[in-house]
Amino acid sequence: MKKYLFTTIITLALFSTIISCSDDFVSPKPEYSIDSENYFNSKSDYDEALVAAYDLLQSTYANALLGEIASDNTLAGGESPTDVIGWQQVDDMIHTPVNSNLRDIWNWMFAGVQRANYILEFKDKTDFEGKTQLLAETRFLRAYYQFELVKWFGGIPMKGDARFKVGDEKTVPRSTVAEVYASIEADLIYASANLSPTASQKGRVTKGAAQALLGKAYLYEGKFVQAASVLDAVINSGKYTLQSDYDAMFEMDGENGPESVFEVQYTDVEGAGFTCLQCSEGNVAVGFSGIRNYSGPLFSSGFSFNIPTKESADAFEVGDKRKDVAILDIAAWAAANAGVTYGKGNEDTGYFNRKYLPRKRSAEAQGDLNLTNPNNYRAIRYADVLLMAAEAYNRGAIDDTKAKTYLNQVRRRAFGDNNHDISVTGAALTDFILAERRVELFGEGHRFFDLVRTGKAAGKIPGFKANKNELFPLPIEEIQFANGNWQQNPGY
Repeated sequence: MKKYLFTTIITLALFSTIISCSDDFVSPKPEYSIDSENYFNSKSDYDEALVAAYDLLQSTYANALLGEIASDNTLAGGESPTDVIGWQQVDDMIHTPVNSNLRDIWNWMFAGVQRANYILEFKDKTDFEGKTQLLAETRFLRAYYQFELVKWFGGIPMKGDARFKVGDEKTVPRSTVAEVYASIEADLIYASANLSPTASQKGRVTKGAAQALLGKAYLYEGKFVQAASVLDAVINSGKYTLQSDYDAMFEMDGENGPESVFEVQYTDVEGAGFTCLQCSEGNVAVGFSGIRNYSGPLFSSGFSFNIPTKESADAFEVGDKRKDVAILDIAAWAAANAGVTYGKGNEDTGYFNRKYLPRKRSAEAQGDLNLTNPNNYRAIRYADVLLMAAEAYNRGAIDDTKAKTYLNQVRRRAFGDNNHDISVTGAALTDFILAERRVELFGEGHRFFDLVRTGKAAGKIPGFKANKNELFPLPIEEIQFANGNWQQNPGY
């Protein structure tokens, strides 16, 4: 990975973007300060600013990890009940506005919005070939970060195509959830119309990624007709297919495969310390999810967070091949592989999130091995698109036959036959689709939000309080900075 430091002069936590940026798209550059007077004068300036906007995707490891811990899929785990206390509090649904891990998600996602807005604020300054594609990528990224923010925190402050500046926190209000989704929709409609169907480089967004995220946003809004239409466009494009080997998809050789609609790229070339987890070029969640004090084949050790519950392991039907890919039963693994040893941590269940366990690395691997795992995050998979489309057709009372067709495509790969096809309709079909989402996407960070948006969280997640825990609290620092301009979410 090559490194380029992109700096803007912003001070508040919400507006901070003073972070090192890395990606494959650019060559090394020296550190320097920029502003609108000496920047955005050439295509390369815009390209490098776009790399900076992409860079915050790597920090979404926190979103995926905590999205599992917050759900009924996994427990926080770790070394002790106070190890990464913010995760422990979310796991127990006792989190407050004083939570550094929730603050990280808020800060990092807003840094992504801020970087995208910097490009869009000066989108008319210089013309160059390929500008429409660049702006379409930028608008996808802004929509992606805003979608994460609205899922976690509800309505957020927005300023159109302009950066936030010091003082805006006291005058710019929190937009409503509907207004945030309207912005997301507009960005993704533009991106869908202007992005290339094929990425020029691995990791860049495509037309299919924009359509899939737009369909997901519609689904979260309950706009089932619109969701079904745009997700069908992804399905009918012929660009994607279910990868035949579910297991191989989560290994290094399976990255950016035929099922990958959008994938966050990670590398192990550069290291980072615990003082700057966002700066890591590796998928930090992988090391945190690893088996404590492990010695043996295939895997390397980690910190035993994000521990699957027995209930979630039992959610897989008999004969479902995905279970052994999604969940590692460490006792069974040790019995089958001579010489395996391991330790036990807090809330040990004997299970681990196998998809994102750290794999053994070459002797040339650099940096802290727990922070530089190169495992890509499969942010949007084709199976997810099929299940979202099935849900839209079913819950929108549009076409249950089509819904079953999409659902059963996913199940036939899982079982290797058509003997497990679902034939029910209506509300019963809805339950099967949502249950299928749980096992198909296990460990990928979607479960909490699926339960919330379908109104089932209060009956499934221990400690979840209705009319409160659907959203997470704004960090206390933001409420204080805003000086009464932004109200805290209900119940906090």
